[in-house]
Amino acid sequence: MSVEVVMPQMGESIAEGTISKWLKQVGEKVERDEPLLEISTDKVDAEVPSPIAGTLLEIRAQEGETVEVDSVVGILGAEGETPASSNGGEAAEVETEAANDNKGIVEVSEHPMKPDDAKVTEVAVEETVQAAPAPTAPDETGTSGGEATEIPMPQMGESIAEGTISKWLKAVGDTVERDEPLLEISTDKVDAEVPSPVAGTLLEIRAQEGDTVEVDSVVGVVGAKGSSVASPPAAPAPPAVAETAPQVPVAAAVEQSSSSNGRDKSLGEQSIEDLRKTRSSPLVRNIAKEHDVDITQIPGSGMSGRVTKKDILSFIDSGAAVKPQDLLNQGTERTVQASEPKAEMPQPQSQTQTQSIQTQGYKAPNVTSGVGDTIEQMSVMRKKIAEHMTFSKQTSAHVTSVYEFDMTNVAKFRNTKKAEFQERYGTKLTYMPFIFQAVTNALREFPVVNSQVSGDQVIYKGDINLGIAVALDWGLIVPVIKRADSLSLAGLAQSANDLADRARTKKLMPDEVSGGTFTITNPGVFGGLFGTPIINQPQVAILCVGTIEKRPKVLTTPDGDDVIAIRQMAYFALTYDHRIVDGADAEKFLSFMKNYLETTEFTL
Repeated sequence: MSVEVVMPQMGESIAEGTISKWLKQVGEKVERDEPLLEISTDKVDAEVPSPIAGTLLEIRAQEGETVEVDSVVGILGAEGETPASSNGGEAAEVETEAANDNKGIVEVSEHPMKPDDAKVTEVAVEETVQAAPAPTAPDETGTSGGEATEIPMPQMGESIAEGTISKWLKAVGDTVERDEPLLEISTDKVDAEVPSPVAGTLLEIRAQEGDTVEVDSVVGVVGAKGSSVASPPAAPAPPAVAETAPQVPVAAAVEQSSSSNGRDKSLGEQSIEDLRKTRSSPLVRNIAKEHDVDITQIPGSGMSGRVTKKDILSFIDSGAAVKPQDLLNQGTERTVQASEPKAEMPQPQSQTQTQSIQTQGYKAPNVTSGVGDTIEQMSVMRKKIAEHMTFSKQTSAHVTSVYEFDMTNVAKFRNTKKAEFQERYGTKLTYMPFIFQAVTNALREFPVVNSQVSGDQVIYKGDINLGIAVALDWGLIVPVIKRADSLSLAGLAQSANDLADRARTKKLMPDEVSGGTFTITNPGVFGGLFGTPIINQPQVAILCVGTIEKRPKVLTTPDGDDVIAIRQMAYFALTYDHRIVDGADAEKFLSFMKNYLETTEFTL
């Protein structure tokens, strides 16, 4: 029996991918979930894991070829088996053995690829021995022959390794249509609904509301009413570390950390414990790289011992992670140990040491509830926001500058054009597209504000991707307008309104909440004058827009007379990372924006 490997859907807006590299050759064996090939799209580079254990029988798309999503790129099966002919990219059909062979029928059940999945569809292969070889006709629910389809936790982005079940929208025994929302999940990037891959009945719920599970873990089962549910395969018991290192299947999520983290060993030389700990998200590995932390030093609290973001931040805050100084560059052999007294450390102190001293000895006060108090568990999104904001304050040196802008020029143009704009483009013309346009022009003028920090390097981003903070009833999310500087006023308005609307209905894709280079938040919509927001890491600045309202303003006439006029005024506050952005750069940035908004002759 052969199984087709297809080009996966790496995001809703991605229609094709390029084969970067085949990691296996025809005739080589591959384990289930072992990386099989590497692909590139205009959004992301990724490894495609093998859907089954077997042998690579055929390569249908060579390295360098660009193929459409769902096109067959290779064939897997048993050693010596003849590959089945392609069926146009649909689910792999199984060759039925001869009727007198009496070996039964092998069926392949496939989970259809959801648009936000970032990994190849997992194909569940089950063998059922039957007396007659005739195929079973589909039943009224749309599932065939009592087959049950497992619902995996989807991959919601390249850097996301787990998700939390927020809410089951169906109960066991409820019927569900194909593509009907089945459950809601939360990750540290986005909240989303998971649609049912098939029509049928929810037979089993394996992960309850509030449970956090790894990507590809089975959370439920859908099938025909009365279908038997196959028991999930038991996880193999890990061999003792003292034994000779066995051949361990490596999941696609396992990646080598950088050499600065001490991860120079090949996968085959790593112990089971090492492999589990390096199954961390790219975010965790980036934090480890920035702080020169060896992940294997950290006890992981995640599934299978995986190191989570909370684990590594706690490890850094504890003072156990001390960044070595540049003594080795001077020929000194001295190694800085975490246990050395802080007073003996070379000066100036590293960022990690400073954080450790600031938090050393601090203990959160005990909080007790009283009569009339209401206790509510933090949502996943709220906990992630808290972690991200705290991490940002510990990382960047926050400074805020505030300017007052005269928005009368923008207000006059908007008032005369908003009806025409609504009729022509089908969306509202707010003040924000004008501000977006001013920001993109200012970022081109002062690229340091559109930069990011990586260790001791400053990366000046080529694209301008604007994050727009959207307030939700259950938290805050920051969708991103990609390449905002290439859009017109109308394009900015349409993109922003579309992203905000879909954020409030949980319809955003993973790539739409990542990749931002600068963020704008608008508390002014609620009436706030200005704020001092926290930088959205790894960015170096965030702009806060205050309410736009009529205020008296002193103006000077062409004759030199001072008069008081009623103008549309607003405060703009720029919070920036003073490690990278100097005060002069921030002031020039705001001054450029002020002049742009007050004097530009806008057009639709």
